[in-house]
Amino acid sequence: MRLYAAVAVSGFKRYATYRVATVAGVFTNTVFGFILAYTYTALWDERPHLGGYDLAQALTFVWLGQALLAAVALMGGGFQEELQERIRSGDIAVDLYRPVDLQMWWLATELGRALFQLLGRGVVPMAVGALVFELRLPASPLTWLWFLLAVVLAVCVGFAVRYLVSLASFWLLDGTGLSMLSGLLCLFFSGMILPLNVFPGQLGEIARALPWAAMLQVPADVFLEERRGPGLLGAFAFQAGWAVALLAAGRALQSVATRKVVVQGG
Repeated sequence: MRLYAAVAVSGFKRYATYRVATVAGVFTNTVFGFILAYTYTALWDERPHLGGYDLAQALTFVWLGQALLAAVALMGGGFQEELQERIRSGDIAVDLYRPVDLQMWWLATELGRALFQLLGRGVVPMAVGALVFELRLPASPLTWLWFLLAVVLAVCVGFAVRYLVSLASFWLLDGTGLSMLSGLLCLFFSGMILPLNVFPGQLGEIARALPWAAMLQVPADVFLEERRGPGLLGAFAFQAGWAVALLAAGRALQSVATRKVVVQGG
């Protein structure tokens, strides 16, 4: 575990070197936060309590989305492009020779990256949003701890989804199209465009049952204290269940892909 902890620290330090990119990301998230906040304000003026949220909750959801956008990689990125390129170039064969677990290596890297992005690109937009708009911040200090746990689980689910997409490059070679499709599905079904509570009927039920809901909708509901007691445990169980299932699927696909590399002489 010390090795993977060191890999996570290395991932944090690596992204911390991109200072200009971080500043640009903070600016972009803040601008889009304002655009969405005013759009939500107009929508909630017409439909108060839409999806069970009042305006303050809806605006909080907007800024939480901007705070978690880079940390959870809701639009893709992180390790995904690098892993796909290593598969395409054949450098993945070198990775497989290392005395470490491939999946755990990239997960540790992703956790380090996510922590930096949460601090570097998440805190400032959220603070700006809280200064300009009336947001619904947690009343209990414990809620902040539960929210951080929900974010960690969200990062794990997001990693597991993108790891599966990345491994598909063993067969597709160029995984750009699949990555774009995965990113679009994440934007829609995570709640990044609109809270999933707004989705009507069966569409809403299906959307809230999919793994992307664990990446934004669930952490947001924990932050807004919509999940309490048994509901809070249910939220964590939902996230953890998808994380375990998807990581197991990734490990199974990794095993098949490894045999493919061996067959090809890698």
